Amino acid sequence: MNVENTKAQMRKGVLEYCILSILNGHDKYASEILDTLKDAKMLVVEGTIYPLLTRLKNAGLLNYRWEESTSGPPRKYYTLTETGKLFLKELDTTWDELRKATNLVTNTKNS
Repeated sequence: MNVENTKAQMRKGVLEYCILSILNGHDKYASEILDTLKDAKMLVVEGTIYPLLTRLKNAGLLNYRWEESTSGPPRKYYTLTETGKLFLKELDTTWDELRKATNLVTNTKNS
């Protein structure tokens, strides 16, 4: 079994949650989202993020707007919709429950 595959699947599983969290209260364009993820050691490539942003938009969780840039072409800024904010609140609760349960199981294992 390849540990890198498992690690990639774990990151992929929380990627939507991370993106919604990054956008909570802060409109950002895709490169800023990627930079934030990379700074947090979440290894994500552009080919992964664009389809995910489109899927989140199509699900009604995100909106976007075009904004002129002084250093190149216009940028597409993503923002959470009201539905996206409610969805994120649910994910926050689920993440907290999952984190607690995982810590319980993994700490018990080390005893």
